[in-house]
Amino acid sequence: MPSVVTVNTTPYEGQKPGTSGLRKRVKVFLQENYTENFIQCILNANKDSIVGSTLVVGGDGRYLVKEVVDKIIKISAGNGVAKLLVGQDGILSTPAVSCIIRKYNTLGGIVLTASHNPGGINNDFGIKFNCSNGGPAPDNTTNEIHALTTTIKEYRTVPDLSCPVDKIGVFNFNVDDRPFTVEVIDPVRDYVSYMKEIFDFPKIKALIQGTPERKPFNVLIDSMSGVTGPYVQAIFVSELGASSANVRRVTPLEDFGGAHPDPNLTYAADLVAAVKGGDYDLGAAFDGDGDRNMIIGRDALFVTPSDSLAVLAAHAAVIPYFQRSGVKGFARSMPTAAAVDRVAKDLGKEIFEVPTGWKYFGNLMDAGRLSLCGEESFGTGSDHVREKDGLWAALAWLSVLANTGKSVEDILKQHWAKYGRNYFTRYDYEECASDPCNEMMRALEQRMTEPGFVGSQHSAGSKTYTVKGLRIIFEDGSRIVLRLSGTGSSGATVRLYIDSYEATDVFGDAQVMLWPLIDVALQISQLQKYTGRDAPTVIT
Repeated sequence: MPSVVTVNTTPYEGQKPGTSGLRKRVKVFLQENYTENFIQCILNANKDSIVGSTLVVGGDGRYLVKEVVDKIIKISAGNGVAKLLVGQDGILSTPAVSCIIRKYNTLGGIVLTASHNPGGINNDFGIKFNCSNGGPAPDNTTNEIHALTTTIKEYRTVPDLSCPVDKIGVFNFNVDDRPFTVEVIDPVRDYVSYMKEIFDFPKIKALIQGTPERKPFNVLIDSMSGVTGPYVQAIFVSELGASSANVRRVTPLEDFGGAHPDPNLTYAADLVAAVKGGDYDLGAAFDGDGDRNMIIGRDALFVTPSDSLAVLAAHAAVIPYFQRSGVKGFARSMPTAAAVDRVAKDLGKEIFEVPTGWKYFGNLMDAGRLSLCGEESFGTGSDHVREKDGLWAALAWLSVLANTGKSVEDILKQHWAKYGRNYFTRYDYEECASDPCNEMMRALEQRMTEPGFVGSQHSAGSKTYTVKGLRIIFEDGSRIVLRLSGTGSSGATVRLYIDSYEATDVFGDAQVMLWPLIDVALQISQLQKYTGRDAPTVIT
């Protein structure tokens, strides 16, 4: 009979969860007891309810997932957890974890992912805790986890417990006369079943396969060698009748095939090229753990996440889930352009602006005030789970397309003609030196509080902008937002957000339309000086 062993340990500095958990280089997690310390602190933060509880465990298939799943099993057994629901081979997409937590009313889940960050031994790994509502742990919980990591002295584990996770089945153990169960589950089954409740699959299938009256709607779905591969196979090929030629990179790889699994115009450039050069009506890409999405139309027409959210909000009533539950309200993160705000006003729905981080949508959902929300960082979702959900977003778009009979381009143009257009772009400067970036933010904050900044004028090209408020908001509603991202694992990632509303001139090129405002933003922030970069790493 395996027994609990108490292992002495010492704290590590820097185990503070960011926007979505603890993300570091793989080699950091490989340090002695580093991973064990953090897992123990997650359980300690739930000490009042951990004994006899059920937890969900899974990850995005990146390097180290299987080894850390084994550590979680052993440490959970050592701390009195009664049962674990573990995805086969350690695989579970982030939205699937949320789905399973909620379906089986578990205490929460431990998700092994660094999301859209690169994988492999020389890249990133991550661990985050999701609560009983299925969403990322709130600030008070992550703050407690961090505080515990600074004082931890021991962790409890069952080193002799061995449980295979490559086979679906129920494995029962007796640990110091206490039952402990590991149920290895099909990672796809519950999620796919739920999607079939939410959407009208026969209608989407008819769109993709075509009807006597309408030719097939040709899609190209890219899992970027991340966790969504098995889900894409099950949904698009098995359920919706797409061919194997309509899906790509559907085998999860520990290093994502050496690629950066971030669905944007830079890192999914090969998908963009394939759609632009092929006969495709819609392309979609998902990130490493399946919570982000990028949607492009024929000829690789890019749908900004801000516009994607607004379009889905305007057409939400065609989705069976919302037909049953109703549409309660909409929300977006602060840097996200306000396109959805105009839809909310038109439909008479509440609209909320929240800080960056999906956890901030959860309370509104739990209070029954929010149905649909999104972030400009390629995250879109609804209250069906408490995570952003890339596959859900693609299915939602296909639902709109199936019900309207229009193309992606026609839907966007119709939307802009009715609501006007929030031109939007984001500049990412990745892995910059941290100290000058922090100094840049301090200097900008200081400048923005000085007398005379509000009301000051800033010109570029033929345009002049007058500052109306902080963030920086101009009198015509245009905005500049600058922030340091919390999703990187090393250095600083600076994100510059630019958006400007046009009521009538809505069919222009976003980069051309926004260039004067971009130039003003670079002048005000002195971003190139502080980062030492002449150009961003990624433009979206």
